[in-house]
Amino acid sequence: MKTFLTKTENNPPRGLDKMTAALEPEVWKEIDCLTCANCCKTMTPTYTTADIKRISAHFNQTPQEFKDQWLIYEKRDKDWQNKKQPCQFLNLKDNKCSIYEIRPLDCSGFPHLPKKKMTDYIHVHKQNIEYCPATYKLVEKMMEAAGKA
Repeated sequence: MKTFLTKTENNPPRGLDKMTAALEPEVWKEIDCLTCANCCKTMTPTYTTADIKRISAHFNQTPQEFKDQWLIYEKRDKDWQNKKQPCQFLNLKDNKCSIYEIRPLDCSGFPHLPKKKMTDYIHVHKQNIEYCPATYKLVEKMMEAAGKA
């Protein structure tokens, strides 16, 4: 799958974005994130300044108090991320997010399937096929559509 994605990235077929947009709804008919939650268990989102303000307000905390309690600053990437995994906001009994309505932008966009310019996100999909069944399923369907499966 990674080889297929690399070839697609280097030589995108005509209509790639339309094809992936058409395949995405098919993926969500087959995948239920609540049966997995692997993204919340093994990865961490990056928190934007807006995310931190919004979520800290929800907890009646200042942004600094929220960062002190829940986040670490990743110096290399210059990102605010969770201190621990699985995510502190994940209920491990039902795989639901306790802050779903106000979750970080990175979480609400994951696994970034419907991006308009697919080639800009292929490097992300190469990583996510190992963690996310929806990404795996999309790439599988892309390969079938391309006659490569």
